[in-house]
Amino acid sequence: MTARAAVVCGLGQWLPARAVTNDELAGELDTSDAWIRSRTGIGARHVLEDGLGTSDLAVEAGARALKSASGLAVDAVVLATTTPDHPCPATAPRVAARLGLGPVPAFDVAAVCTGFLYGLATAAGLIAAGSADAVLVIGADAFSRILDPEDRSTRAIFGDGAGAVVVRAGTPDEPGALGPVQLGADGSADDLIQVRSGGSRDPFRATTARQADPYFRMAGRTVFRRAVEAMAESSQRALDRAGWSVGDVDVLVAHQANLRIVHALADWMGLDRERCAVHLDRVGNTSAASVPLALADAVAGGGLRPGHRVLMTAFGGGLTWGACTLTWPVVEPH
Repeated sequence: MTARAAVVCGLGQWLPARAVTNDELAGELDTSDAWIRSRTGIGARHVLEDGLGTSDLAVEAGARALKSASGLAVDAVVLATTTPDHPCPATAPRVAARLGLGPVPAFDVAAVCTGFLYGLATAAGLIAAGSADAVLVIGADAFSRILDPEDRSTRAIFGDGAGAVVVRAGTPDEPGALGPVQLGADGSADDLIQVRSGGSRDPFRATTARQADPYFRMAGRTVFRRAVEAMAESSQRALDRAGWSVGDVDVLVAHQANLRIVHALADWMGLDRERCAVHLDRVGNTSAASVPLALADAVAGGGLRPGHRVLMTAFGGGLTWGACTLTWPVVEPH
């Protein structure tokens, strides 16, 4: 009996209308367009307007992915996010309801920038187990909501957005079938990427409000090194499990954290930089939305075409990381 595989059959994306340029940030902070571009490669990022939340991003991207999949009925929704609408409940059920999907199972996955790959692995497991025949996987984050307004490093890097795919049950040998998803984590370094306050360990209370830190913090230099090493290792393992060599990769879709990280990863692996999908110059680091947004951008720009062999990889807080391969199918993104 042929094993059931998760096959990509729909792709959608959504970015808030407002784009914040480096020059606009320079008007508020001690920074400049040249400083930001030289250290990150980022020129602009999109920011969600007041009154909206992550669910609004996710609904827009999810609806477009469903349209791309020709309206295929899905049996579950997996939402990867670090910026849920509320600490409780999860945001995915609200997204599923707003999409009119009925009482399908819907839940959040929290793995920060690796969240989309964790979501794909979860969807692939649901399909392999026969618990679902089609799953909507969304990566959505509104990091502008958790950034320190006075921190030029994080405000220069992060933006808001959402990307989504529909995966359906199929066979491992058809285009779009996900290869083995190689995942990893190291909780001993969870303080390198963290929002310290607001959880059960350090809750917000009136008596401790002055000491609370509600903002996203990141140890940039250490994270840079760990990110390149972890993505390179997981990528090689994913390639090995798929029976591919580095030379087989047509397009590397790495988490769009920083252009220097993307290029360092390509160099480490011995992959031509021209094979890297890059769109962070226009949208910044969109966390869990990064990989699906990069896929959609590469397809729209003609850099990713049916038959191309794709390596996806990401690194995020937790620490978490992962990688996966697939041969790109005929999919029209929306």
